[in-house]
Amino acid sequence: MLSWRQSLHANLDLERPPLMEIQVNYPLQPLNTFGVKAQAERYVRFDELAEIAPFLAGRPNAGGPRLILGGGSNLLFAKDVHGTVLHPLLKGIDVLHQDREAVLVRVMAGEAWDDWVAAAVHNGWGGIENLSLIPGSVGASAIQNIGAYGVEVKSVIDRVEAVALADGSARVFAASQCGFGYRDSHFKRRWRGRYLITAIVFKLLRRPRFNLSYAGVQAQLKQIGPPTLANIRHAVIDLRRSKLPDPAVTGNAGSFFKNPTVSRAVLNSLRNAHPELPHYAQGDDRFKLSAAWLIEQCGWKGRALGDAAVDERHALVLVNRGEASGEEILNLSRSIATSVKKRFGVALEREVRVVPNGDTCQPGTHRPR
Repeated sequence: MLSWRQSLHANLDLERPPLMEIQVNYPLQPLNTFGVKAQAERYVRFDELAEIAPFLAGRPNAGGPRLILGGGSNLLFAKDVHGTVLHPLLKGIDVLHQDREAVLVRVMAGEAWDDWVAAAVHNGWGGIENLSLIPGSVGASAIQNIGAYGVEVKSVIDRVEAVALADGSARVFAASQCGFGYRDSHFKRRWRGRYLITAIVFKLLRRPRFNLSYAGVQAQLKQIGPPTLANIRHAVIDLRRSKLPDPAVTGNAGSFFKNPTVSRAVLNSLRNAHPELPHYAQGDDRFKLSAAWLIEQCGWKGRALGDAAVDERHALVLVNRGEASGEEILNLSRSIATSVKKRFGVALEREVRVVPNGDTCQPGTHRPR
């Protein structure tokens, strides 16, 4: 019998429920990379695009609140889900247009993100190689505006295809309409609960321009070879594996917190007390701080509250060491946020979405052991 982690990393190769039939009290542990136990009051899986609109149109407002589940790699189930989980597992990668410079590719929302990156690199299409090995689905990439090693996915999105949950009608949003920001989009906030992403159209380069702005990628390339799509992908994969725990082995959702941004005045005040504080200019007289550094300075790196812990290698990553509940991981995140706020006066915002508790870190009272 497969463990939840094996199930998750076997392309969700679970016993499929009958198509279009609502499943009740459905287990969600195999469907989230934290591996926490939770269940959905109701669950519907879509394998074909043609299934979605009739289902939604025939059930307006049925089943109470709706949660759209992608790869389960950027959320934390703090409690059971009261309502209906909609799980689109749509597959397909199709070239829509190409010329000497660029290619437009439509990728269905249920494709695994890293499978899509591998396909792009194999075909010589540049633009997403720096985003290698990020867990999750293609559809979720637009919601989160995923980014790593100097690249954000918004830079290669041409448009996003979706259906309205209210009636199943088709919608298409140009990238400029999606409100992309740092790990943010309208789909994540303003439009949450309104649309289900079905596909994304990407514009990639057939004559790639390599982004080597991240020093770690440059250093890794020196050990691998000259900059090529394949070598950059190799370098990024090596870097991620050296720094981040594998969710197939240890439950986690990658970076749990965003790197906070502050004004110059706040930065100067912090640097007076902490001259070594890492900071990065963002324009408009704003500066990004390292959340990992702030958390580590508060003594949390490698510390635990039961089976909920901060990773020993990367302070931004919270992990499930075995049987941690979602609520225990949430309480750990609150305690970390409280420590950082108390010592530095800086508020941390979660990058991971907590279900059903929303996005605001509430102060906690737990201390590390």
